[in-house]
Amino acid sequence: MQLFASASDRRRGLLALAVVAAAFAALYLFVREYAAFITDAEALRVWLRQFGVLAPLVFVLLQALQVIVAPIPGQVVALVAGYLFGSVAGTVYSLIGVLLGSAIAFSLAKRFGRSFVEDVLHEDVVARFDGFVDTVGVPGLFAFVVIPGLPDDAICFLSGLTKWRLPTFIAVISVGRLPAYVITVYAGGQLAGGRFRSALALIGIVVLASVVGYYKQEAVRDLVARLEPRLPF
Repeated sequence: MQLFASASDRRRGLLALAVVAAAFAALYLFVREYAAFITDAEALRVWLRQFGVLAPLVFVLLQALQVIVAPIPGQVVALVAGYLFGSVAGTVYSLIGVLLGSAIAFSLAKRFGRSFVEDVLHEDVVARFDGFVDTVGVPGLFAFVVIPGLPDDAICFLSGLTKWRLPTFIAVISVGRLPAYVITVYAGGQLAGGRFRSALALIGIVVLASVVGYYKQEAVRDLVARLEPRLPF
């Protein structure tokens, strides 16, 4: 498949790819070196509070960042959303951030092509899920992203390599990711209200589903691929 119409287009594309890759690398190094607190829910809560009225905006940007920079755990960020903003507002902020990050990942892949995605994602993830989204279609993508623990952030990049349009992709992601985020944000709200037993029970459900999803990635992928042709839509 020819990606560029001319040698000059190819050079510009490679230059843009190099710039984006360097930006991603710098961002990852910054997070790892100076913002490791992002992986600590309590430290993250304290850090966000310092922004006052701007905390929701900072949170939305942080939630978007966790989609693009995979090492940041999205469920930790969602838990903090419930703790800080409550169940309803926390869910809204979380979903806005997730959709923003997903749209950016999808659009970057759409703009810069396969070579960019292969540079951003681990080669093992690309090898296991390359072409998966294009094969199973919309119902398959929904089934895949609704289960916690699966590489849904990576799927956002891989989806950009398909013929899908951004509105279709965002519609599926918004519905598919909502359940896990609603539960996690609500658990954060329960923690803020001192209802530790219910909070821990909800967190346990999400963690268990995430562990099962993580260790059964291939099984879920194969099951979705088999069932998708039989779906009536």
